[in-house]
Amino acid sequence: MNRQSDYSLHLFLSGSLLLFLILSGWQPVDRFTWILEVLPVFIGGGILFALYPQWTFSRMVCWFLWGHAMVLMVGGHYTYAQVPLFNGLRDAFHLSRNHYDRLGHFFQGMVPALVAREVFIRRGIVRRGPWLVFIVLCVCMAISAWYELLEWQAAIWSGTKADAFLGTQGDPWDTQEDMAMAFVGAIFALSVLRTWHDRSMQKYIAVETGKPYKEGTA
Repeated sequence: MNRQSDYSLHLFLSGSLLLFLILSGWQPVDRFTWILEVLPVFIGGGILFALYPQWTFSRMVCWFLWGHAMVLMVGGHYTYAQVPLFNGLRDAFHLSRNHYDRLGHFFQGMVPALVAREVFIRRGIVRRGPWLVFIVLCVCMAISAWYELLEWQAAIWSGTKADAFLGTQGDPWDTQEDMAMAFVGAIFALSVLRTWHDRSMQKYIAVETGKPYKEGTA
């Protein structure tokens, strides 16, 4: 891995996202919902573009950011309650609802956890240990809470236009379950993905500093 391969990866990811963004915005089920669902893609993409190349994430986090954007754009195109694949799963397994929304909120916890963890570690803001885990979890839950507040305000401002954005599908506990899935996603990132993330960061740092990568030095 070298700096040129990183640039190639960034070009591929940004180019494919732009193409998919255009496709997702082509005759979506509900235009208002599409705008609300893909808004984080515009905001996050704008921040990454503004910081580039002074700050870029490790290759692993770049791929997860790309995957999260894809999840948002698919949900924006179909609305979260009508994604065809998950409609098929609902019917095949006799589920009570389309669970694509749960996948979206899992990513909403997992990806911000990786992003926050990398920023805290690489910037030396929080040392590794229990406090790092606790603060990253707090960041993820704060993001989840703000998103639920956004859904609430969107419903108030626009009335029934935001029904598809809310995507409760008749579930009175939808808000709490969404936040629970974000929490599970964050825990998954901080436990299952931790070692992989450390290796990816160390390889990235090795490229930045010109020092050879050594397994287990993250």
